[in-house]
Amino acid sequence: MTASARPPHTLSVAPMMDWTDRHCRVFHRTLTRRTLLYTEMVTTGALLHGDRERHLGFSPTEHPVALQLGGSDAAALAECARTAQEWGYDEVNMNCGCPSDRVQNGSFGACLMGTPEVVARAVEAMRGATSLPVTVKHRIGIDDLDSYEHLTRFVQTVEAAGCQTFMVHARKAWLSGLSPKENREIPPLRYEVVQQLKADFPHLTIILNGGVLSLEAAQAALGWADGVMIGRAAYQDPYLLALADQWLFEEKTQPVTRREAIEAYLPYVAEQLEQGQPLPRMMKHTLGLFTGQPGARHWKRTLSEQGYKPGAGLAVVREALAGVPDTVLDARPGVGERQTA
Repeated sequence: MTASARPPHTLSVAPMMDWTDRHCRVFHRTLTRRTLLYTEMVTTGALLHGDRERHLGFSPTEHPVALQLGGSDAAALAECARTAQEWGYDEVNMNCGCPSDRVQNGSFGACLMGTPEVVARAVEAMRGATSLPVTVKHRIGIDDLDSYEHLTRFVQTVEAAGCQTFMVHARKAWLSGLSPKENREIPPLRYEVVQQLKADFPHLTIILNGGVLSLEAAQAALGWADGVMIGRAAYQDPYLLALADQWLFEEKTQPVTRREAIEAYLPYVAEQLEQGQPLPRMMKHTLGLFTGQPGARHWKRTLSEQGYKPGAGLAVVREALAGVPDTVLDARPGVGERQTA
């Protein structure tokens, strides 16, 4: 497959509450041009009755970018999908994997795996409201509904409504007894289940999610999966994304250095500061940029301690950069370099 033919889903950064906001996505885009980026989950209620600019606004530089919706009412989801297209998103994704109490109380998220017909009706309604791709992110099971037969029934039912792309978190979710954090760590990863799903549904686009910590691991999974979605690793050690375009999308451009990434991000930061956004809101997403490197502690401490002072601006970022060795700031990773979070 040529570089231009590699689809955006080859690598994506998972939607993560409180993390993948518009500032995070702009920063990630300085590291990778091709990786598909997702918003935080936005509930239909918040979108239909809240501040749309706050929930939907994004920079053109973020493309390709997908909106993830949380909800179960087909009509509301359809209206939100229509709005996503109006705002210029590239995809609409339905959350069927979040196990939090708040989501359960709203009868959406992971609990929807117990009612595949509800998901199918929602997908059908969304597809009728937009020409954007409508995709579904889900677990391999919930509670005692964790058999492979149940999983395939879920996929078959949703596929019949027109969904062709499934992001599969390779863990089941316990809807009671485990916190959302525990649900990301305690249920064992079962990649073999997702691999079997791809074998049984070769015509569908199956994206692996869960526990992928490096581009090497992503590259290995791409031997059988159509794409890989990286979550916390891409946030906690974002520089692993710097080689994504070359490794996974087979592009010829050289990876950016950490200094180049920050310099590319600063005009956006300056613009946001002028609009009244506090410095930490933009820079918190960069705290892991120097993970494992000399100067990482100085970078994080300076941004954390100085960034919250009244009037903090780009001078704080410059001060933080000054404590990182040039050898780290200007190092350009090679194609063979290991990228591990």
